[in-house]
Amino acid sequence: MANKSDHEFVPVHEILSENEAKDVLGSMGLEKENLPKIMKSDPQIIRIGGEEGKVVKISRNDYGNEYSYYRLIVEG
Repeated sequence: MANKSDHEFVPVHEILSENEAKDVLGSMGLEKENLPKIMKSDPQIIRIGGEEGKVVKISRNDYGNEYSYYRLIVEG
């Protein structure tokens, strides 16, 4: 069976360290609780070992332009 996380349309997910999250949130003037949420039961969050309360960076490359999104991992 193929690993769907390796598909070209699945964006890269990575858990930020506390310092990285603090820097990113500070640059945007946000608190963690202001971020959109992603559930701990999301297949990509399970795959990377995400824990509730951590911030995840989701990177997508569209036609040579990289876009990053940030989500707060919540129970679910």
